[in-house]
Amino acid sequence: MAKPLMQDQQKTSLIIIDDHPLFRQGVIDVLRLEADFDVIADASNGEDGLALIRKHHPHIAITDVNLPDRNGLMVVEQVVQEGFSTRMILLTAYDDAEQKLNAFHLGAWGYCTKDIQPSDLVERIRAVVKGHYIVSDEIVSEEEFREWLAQQTGCGHQNEKMSRLLANLPLSPREMEVLSYLSLGQSNKEIAHHLGISHQTVKNHLASLFRKLGVEDRTQAVIYALQHGWVQMDSVGTKE
Repeated sequence: MAKPLMQDQQKTSLIIIDDHPLFRQGVIDVLRLEADFDVIADASNGEDGLALIRKHHPHIAITDVNLPDRNGLMVVEQVVQEGFSTRMILLTAYDDAEQKLNAFHLGAWGYCTKDIQPSDLVERIRAVVKGHYIVSDEIVSEEEFREWLAQQTGCGHQNEKMSRLLANLPLSPREMEVLSYLSLGQSNKEIAHHLGISHQTVKNHLASLFRKLGVEDRTQAVIYALQHGWVQMDSVGTKE
């Protein structure tokens, strides 16, 4: 069983990452009412959020999935890769099965929808601190979580697509950058210029991300990214 993060008398340190100021402040205000919580910092994008995690090493980081630059899934991946003990809880407006599975595959401890009640969010943060997982707003033990994960990644016909996505995702940070520029309607030449890489390297990245997402062209890739909250609707543009 996963161990609790701290001694009972110690406050839980938290960082909140969300690009919507009103929602972010609302979460902060709710959590600061709790005597055992200490909200030590907040950020409006993934890069700044990751920098704060590196600086403060919080017990818990709560992050939106859909963020400018580095999205919430990429933040989770990096935190785990760098070996921080911070337990990541994702908040999202979309309870998407593939995205949820990918989040836990990357190392998230919780996946909650944004319509969760404030008191329930508080309860679930405390549960994660104690070593439990949050799946679709439900508190589950480590054993129950592993059983659920095994069921979701089974080899049955209905799970073939999900298993393939799990094996191939996530996109690399560079591929996510290419996808972000793609969503702005940028040409290969323009993407190459922005990233300081060759035109051929851009083509290689595109071929790789098309394969990983199971799509055939640029439009399908952008639609996939929108559906999974990897890019924001107001950031998507069409090249004149």
